[in-house]
Amino acid sequence: MGLLSLSPARCVRALSVNSICTLCADVCPTGAIVLSGRLPSINQSTCVGCAGCVSSCPTEALAQDDFNPTDFFFDFVSDTSLLVSCQKNVPCVAALGSEHLIALCGMKKGLNLDIGHCGSCSIGEPILRDLRVRVENVNYCLEAMESEYRVDLVEEAYTENEKSEATPDRRDFFKTFHLKKIGAYKANFEREVQMSTDEFISHTLDSTHTQGLRTKKITDRRKVFFTALKRLEKPSIYHVVDGERITFTSQKLMDETKCTACEMCYRVCPTGALTSDMRNSKIDFDPFLCVKCHLCHDVCESDAITVSSSYNLKEWYTPTVQNLVTYLVRRCNECDAMFSSVGGEKICRRCRLEEEEALELWGLSNDEQR
Repeated sequence: MGLLSLSPARCVRALSVNSICTLCADVCPTGAIVLSGRLPSINQSTCVGCAGCVSSCPTEALAQDDFNPTDFFFDFVSDTSLLVSCQKNVPCVAALGSEHLIALCGMKKGLNLDIGHCGSCSIGEPILRDLRVRVENVNYCLEAMESEYRVDLVEEAYTENEKSEATPDRRDFFKTFHLKKIGAYKANFEREVQMSTDEFISHTLDSTHTQGLRTKKITDRRKVFFTALKRLEKPSIYHVVDGERITFTSQKLMDETKCTACEMCYRVCPTGALTSDMRNSKIDFDPFLCVKCHLCHDVCESDAITVSSSYNLKEWYTPTVQNLVTYLVRRCNECDAMFSSVGGEKICRRCRLEEEEALELWGLSNDEQR
């Protein structure tokens, strides 16, 4: 069983106090992850190492030390078998997210997920419930891609006959325990201690995470997905599909009448799907980079940005940057600084707030000022 770790600066909840992301806690079948604070807290002794949280985290902030989905992808692509099983090659069939499943199914020309052990597993029921929904959405995408292959749930209950190993001699243990291996033994010992600690370990942000919070990063699973698509045949038609069935990316809409040009949405976007220019005169959106973390919506006070109800699969094959809104950039009449004028304002947001605060201190209203 692997040790679960969190990279605080990569967590969506770290990028804004307004984030409402609860995916890791929602998917955990044992309650090993709780959101009592700003960042997730993890109880290693309760964690069963299914990696369901790893596959569902939109920014790959969670990781297991004994299973890397990207490494598994490249190893499995070169394997002749189509079977993914908790008794063969993954910690749990829930360890692979939608992007990995679509990519593997396309590259392998089919994919079988072994659910034969779920009935006897203590976490089988919640895992299987979520997995059926995920596979249904994955196959919906594959059909829209005009792929003839599907991800199938099979009750194979794969087992492997393991050769019994002789118990190592105590003297052999001490022969191998020399200075060069002390570090490894110490690391393994500390790992076991962490895994046996029956308490929730909280995570915090400090100054060492500043650069990580500012860094825009494309997830490894999105790179894998893009790599696989380049090797698959393009559909005859780029179908427009139900946006709610696409769980790992989205297309955005912007209501120009509501947008205040506060710049928050593209500043907190963890992947750079939302961007602007040097003058902050616009907001552009790249659907292929979006991981549907919902953060841009969480920070938008005016609810100007929304998710489109549809998604054009063309963005998977020929990604295009879309302009959501463009502003008039002018100089502020008060401070002479350049700013984005949304509704023809003549003073910038900062000066407008200062004016409102001054009127409040003086006991005057904006109507009286006029």
